[in-house]
Amino acid sequence: MKITKENLDNYEVALTVELEADKLATARKTACKKLANRYNFPGFRKGKAPQHIVEQQLGKEYVMEEAADILIQEAATDALKEEGITPVTEMKPEVITNEEGKDFVFKVTFTPYPEVKLGEYKGLDIKKTVEEVTDEDVEKQIDVLRDHHATLIDTDENAVVEDGDFITLDFEGSIDGETFEGGTGKSYPLTIGSGTFIPGFEEQLIGTKVNEEKDVKVTFPEDYHSAEYAGADAVFKCKVLSIKHRQLPEFNEEFVKKVSKFETIEDFKADIRKNLEAGAKRRAEEKQHREAIDKAVENMTVDIPPVMIENRISQLINELSLQLQSRGMTFESYLQYTGYDMDHLRESYREGAEKDVRDDLLLETVAKQENIEVDPKEIENEIAIMALTYRVTPKQIVKILKENKQLSAIHTNVRRRKAMQFIIDNMVKDEEEAKKDSKPSTEDKNIKEDTKDAKDSKNNKDTKAEGKKADKK
Repeated sequence: MKITKENLDNYEVALTVELEADKLATARKTACKKLANRYNFPGFRKGKAPQHIVEQQLGKEYVMEEAADILIQEAATDALKEEGITPVTEMKPEVITNEEGKDFVFKVTFTPYPEVKLGEYKGLDIKKTVEEVTDEDVEKQIDVLRDHHATLIDTDENAVVEDGDFITLDFEGSIDGETFEGGTGKSYPLTIGSGTFIPGFEEQLIGTKVNEEKDVKVTFPEDYHSAEYAGADAVFKCKVLSIKHRQLPEFNEEFVKKVSKFETIEDFKADIRKNLEAGAKRRAEEKQHREAIDKAVENMTVDIPPVMIENRISQLINELSLQLQSRGMTFESYLQYTGYDMDHLRESYREGAEKDVRDDLLLETVAKQENIEVDPKEIENEIAIMALTYRVTPKQIVKILKENKQLSAIHTNVRRRKAMQFIIDNMVKDEEEAKKDSKPSTEDKNIKEDTKDAKDSKNNKDTKAEGKKADKK
């Protein structure tokens, strides 16, 4: 097999492959056997028609085309392995020479996996900054909890809308004097300060009485989900129908006992602080890990074929479509609701898609560089987790993945995750972590103590045994 590689425009590569004439003759026989099983030939049982009959009935040219397909499938795979190339697009085959007695020549064109030059990805010095939890943070968390347990109380006829109140209202919106779709509501429930409506809307209702009418003037945000209203000035004619104040429970030991397992305010606050500190630490670690991956991506060099980004955008849109279907919404109605067309939607995904592709290229290359392998048990665990998430059996998950040709993606995801963990594990550790790692763990201590106990026990047994021997003597 002779292979000639040619770099084309638009990141594509062409491999021209030449195979000896005898390879074509063998493929021709194989093609006839396959065709004999596929078609019925008068006077012969299925699969038993000889080569000359098959070629006579179907035509030699048809058989040669079938033989070419067989050769291309086998030889293209071998050529890719020999050249060490992984395609990221489907190969487009082209037969150049397919004649009896001559070498078979074909060409495949595709976009290859880009060359990635890793920079520094081990020993990254990324500082972890954990936000301090203050008394004010604890009090805010208590306020959130009190608000969650608030009760709504009716107001008298002189009450006015206050921040935090629960109200119902009628409204009718117009732009340039014309009402618009979605701009009208009857007995609409609204919590003032919730941010449910356009910025500036809810604040203007503060001070309004029941049955009082008020014109609320707002400007739709420039990034509003419906493009036709983005940046437009609107007027909403509003009428408040009812007002209910939110009454917060008093923060005392009775409240603490009601909402928690604690008996005292001090223990309750200590637990809140502990949880806030754990959250702060977790966020700091997540941020540090993300910055480590970003730094490793920044340090690598790669020229990404645009088709990889386009493919990732298509994948993200397919995922969105599936999510919408699970909620009973069609993709077309989503586009209509958001005011997007397909081009606009694809463009909105571009930045995130490029980041995803860069991350994947980094992790794939690190996994290859560090010989990171995936154990079958890890695949089983991943499938088991998916089964629990979707409340189906692992066998059903495997069936779905096979039907969608996504089973290999599980292996890829696990391998990339292990590569990510490799980068994280090899970061420069701060003094606190270094000290923690230098101290023997509880498990290590237990192992040492168990070993010591075992040795002491053995020594005691040996001493007793020696004593018995001495007695016998």
